[in-house]
Amino acid sequence: MNAPENTAPAEKILWERLDSSRLPEHVAIIMDGNGRWAKQRNLSRAKGHKAGVKAIRNALDTVLNLGIGNITLFAFSTENWTRPPMEVSVLMTLLRQFMRIELAKLMEKGIRMRALGDISKLPEPIRKGIYRVEEETKNNTRLCFNVALNYGGRAEILTAARRLLKSGIQPDELTEARFRQELYTAGLSDPDLLIRTSGEQRISNFLLWQLAYTELYFTDVLWPDFDTTQMLKALLDFQGRVRRFGGIHGD
Repeated sequence: MNAPENTAPAEKILWERLDSSRLPEHVAIIMDGNGRWAKQRNLSRAKGHKAGVKAIRNALDTVLNLGIGNITLFAFSTENWTRPPMEVSVLMTLLRQFMRIELAKLMEKGIRMRALGDISKLPEPIRKGIYRVEEETKNNTRLCFNVALNYGGRAEILTAARRLLKSGIQPDELTEARFRQELYTAGLSDPDLLIRTSGEQRISNFLLWQLAYTELYFTDVLWPDFDTTQMLKALLDFQGRVRRFGGIHGD
């Protein structure tokens, strides 16, 4: 692939190694390591989360340049409410600021934003901000930017099951396709690649249904340091995989 203008020589080599015909259609990321990044620099955790927001902006620009159509970021889990109240407050403030500040950029770049999770539990100002951004960007087509907020994979599956039971569906009517329609990700393709930063090697209750045949990539790099070079390395690793989807690959 051709690298964007003004790309550093070392990064340009990575761009040129990428096969544009074998890029994932959907990349999911567990953004981990903001707190450790801050601790290494004797900064507050709040500063770490702010640095993480910059990494989000960079990730969006990178996948846009690559022509990848979908990216899903795990921003706030159902378990994150157990963090210290001050940290939760900082995260909510950053989220509210992001919705307010980034809308113009999302529109300019043709990015649609979609929230995944139980948004009803978020503070009202944040809910309103999310709904506004979703509405304003709904017709954008260059990239679908999915943000998992107050999201838990098990909760998602339970919610889908409850909706189906309330609908009166009969056992022989329930198919995978029908079940998918009740998930937060209804209408989205499953991720082809999941990236987790900071060295942890688990999926942490993220997209449990959707990750059935997703390729997993773990890196020790902390999220605020996950730049374009790191994204390209993850994609090159993905292109070295053989995806069998439970079958036998015929060489």
